[in-house]
Amino acid sequence: METKKKDYLAPGHRACPGCGTAIGVKLILRVLGEDTIVVSATGCLETFTATYEQSAWDVPWIHSLFENAAAVATGVEAALEMRGEKTKVVVISGDGGTFDIGMGAISGMFERGNNILYICYDNEAYMNTGVQRSGATPFAATTTTTPAGTCSFGKAERKKDMAAIALAHGLDYVATASIAYPRDLMDKVAKALTFQGPKYIQLHAPCCVGWGFEPQETIEVARLAVQTGAVPLYEIENGQMTKVFKVPAKKPALEYLKAQGRFKHLLQDPQCAHAAETVQQICDENIKRYGI
Repeated sequence: METKKKDYLAPGHRACPGCGTAIGVKLILRVLGEDTIVVSATGCLETFTATYEQSAWDVPWIHSLFENAAAVATGVEAALEMRGEKTKVVVISGDGGTFDIGMGAISGMFERGNNILYICYDNEAYMNTGVQRSGATPFAATTTTTPAGTCSFGKAERKKDMAAIALAHGLDYVATASIAYPRDLMDKVAKALTFQGPKYIQLHAPCCVGWGFEPQETIEVARLAVQTGAVPLYEIENGQMTKVFKVPAKKPALEYLKAQGRFKHLLQDPQCAHAAETVQQICDENIKRYGI
């Protein structure tokens, strides 16, 4: 697959060094190209790409409220249809605006069958507002609203399966991706664009600040998530699993946990040992379920 030579996310934006979201969006826009309108909810991406009187977007871009990116994109699609134009309409929003606050608008967009590609950059918490837990935050992670301590091992709930929710709406294309595997990500964006109607891609994008690792380790942390089974990568087309990213040498969940500050309590506090075992169990379940 040939990609656009130009980067449509301009340099000079204000993302943190090592930002997984910035890496992912740059790759996504290489595939989408200039004939694209992007809608983004409030979140990290909006904050670091569009400070007052400045923009890093080299494609038309709309910032919506936290809860209504899918609804705004629907309006854009309707306006283009009335004008007889075929421009791609894409939502790129974080897990807070996808898994939680924007759920109603997303469900409506999926149900109506709007021809929109929805991409969630999943950094697994509300990073823009202080690392609060979201529905995407994994089990046992410590956040500012699920702090680990004498009475808590971190978040008590498992990560919401947003891809399964998208599938329950009857979408013809649903995929997961990781910034650690750029070719796989770009291929999936290109594949999604070949489908009519709503499409959903969930992109795992580690956050060095919220997760507690050094900026130069972003890709390695993302890769460990896949290698341990914590983040399975797959494609589902017309209700059928058509592609699963196989991991030839799987690693124990411990390797992933010890690379991040948000899980350090699981390794330091003997009372949290059961939670660490549950994380391994979740990884094992993913490996078995998806045939990784």
